[in-house]
Amino acid sequence: MTSSALHRKAPPVVTVSPDDDPDDLIERFLAGQESALAEIYQRWSPLVYSIALRSLADVAEAEDVTQKVFVAAWSGRGGYRPERATLPAWLVGITRNKVVDAHNARTKQSRIKSQLAVNNDNRTAEEPMDVAMRLIIADEIARLDDIPQRVLRMAFYEDLTHAQIAERMQLPPGTVKSHIRRSLLKLRSRLEVPADAYES
Repeated sequence: MTSSALHRKAPPVVTVSPDDDPDDLIERFLAGQESALAEIYQRWSPLVYSIALRSLADVAEAEDVTQKVFVAAWSGRGGYRPERATLPAWLVGITRNKVVDAHNARTKQSRIKSQLAVNNDNRTAEEPMDVAMRLIIADEIARLDDIPQRVLRMAFYEDLTHAQIAERMQLPPGTVKSHIRRSLLKLRSRLEVPADAYES
C-alpha cells in the first residue's frame, strides 16, 4: 500500500471494536508471518495515520510516522504481550512514541536552522573585516626584518608566549619582548594595535 493510498483512505475518526484483535492474527504475527503483518497494516494503518496527522498536521510526516510504527511493531513484536494490551492499543502506544520523536526532530531542525542563520549573519558582518585585517597584518609583518618577522608570526599566528618564543628562537625573553614591542610600534599607525598588546 502506497503512502498516497494511506492518505486517501485515512478516515477523520477511527474506532476500534473489541473483535478487531483476533487470536489467530496475533499468533501469526508473533510467529513472524509477513502475511499477518500485511493484514495488521491493512486494518490499523488508518488509525495510526489519523493519530499522527492530527498531532503533526503534516501529510508527509504522518505517512513517515505510519511507516515507522509498523516497522517498529514488526521488529519489536517479541516484546508484545497480548494479555497486557490489545494489538491496536499497542500500536497506538508505538504511534505516540513516534509522534513525540517527530516533534523532537522538528524542534531540533528548527534550532539548527536558526543557529545556521545566526552564524551566516555573523559571518556576513564580520568576515570581510577579519579577512582585511589578516591581510594587512600579513603584509606588514612581511616587511619586517627576518628575526622580528619570525617572532611576530609566532606571537600572532601561533599564539605563543614570550617564554615559548624565546625557547624556540634561542633568544633571551627580554629580547623577544623588545622585538615584539618595536614591531608593534611600527605597525601601530596602520593597524591601530596598542604597543603593549603583547606585554607579559
